[in-house]
Amino acid sequence: MEQLRNLKDLTGYTLAATDGEIGKLKEVYFDDLVWFVRYLIVHMGGALTGREVLITPRSIRSLDEQGRHIAVDLSREQVENSPPVSSERPVSRHYEAQYHSYYGLDPYWVLAPFGPPPVPTPMPRPGAAPGEPEHPHLRSSDEVRGYHIAARDGEIGKVEDFIIDDSDWSIAYAAIDTRRWLPGRTVLLSPAWIKAVDWPGKAITVDVDRNAIRNAPDYDATTVITTDYEARLFAHYGKSLPARSKSASEKRSHA
Repeated sequence: MEQLRNLKDLTGYTLAATDGEIGKLKEVYFDDLVWFVRYLIVHMGGALTGREVLITPRSIRSLDEQGRHIAVDLSREQVENSPPVSSERPVSRHYEAQYHSYYGLDPYWVLAPFGPPPVPTPMPRPGAAPGEPEHPHLRSSDEVRGYHIAARDGEIGKVEDFIIDDSDWSIAYAAIDTRRWLPGRTVLLSPAWIKAVDWPGKAITVDVDRNAIRNAPDYDATTVITTDYEARLFAHYGKSLPARSKSASEKRSHA
């Protein structure tokens, strides 16, 4: 059943190939232009323990909540022989092109089957070296977790987690820890309300005020986010539930 899932809950899920286990989900890379997950970062086990590989959400066949595993339509050999990557360094567009070529996939920035198309990749500058790395706007979830959140009128909390819609692997919400200002409270904010992001300064500014965040509906990570909760959340902030959220909510309520 499609639903909104806490990334912290998904972390540690076993990735299962068609012929055996690959490893465990460590974190994700998301597109900072449209806030869609582009890759799962998987820490491999077995003989390749310590190596990390990327898995695109397009390869996912199913997600088993009780068994805590994610089945992908890939073989272990395919994954083991995929282009090596290090989550300690930024992923370049050059690497992504190699990755998609290896798996025989059309790049998401061309077809954008998962989410709205990002800003088109600029053509190489005249005289640029072939395969020169470019920044593809990918951000590690571990990197952004802990970023400061500033409302229109001042700081209000920190990013604690991400809420992922598993129907399309978009980031539906950021869970904000406001305990320094509002003891014991966690609230949700939609990426659609982001006004600016200071990536070097690790700070996100949202287009709502502190009082609205202070009085927002409580978020409980142990409960399922319902259609009614989302409607109340958007209404509280004076926002309209976007078509994507309406569609996803309707699918979840009828699943």
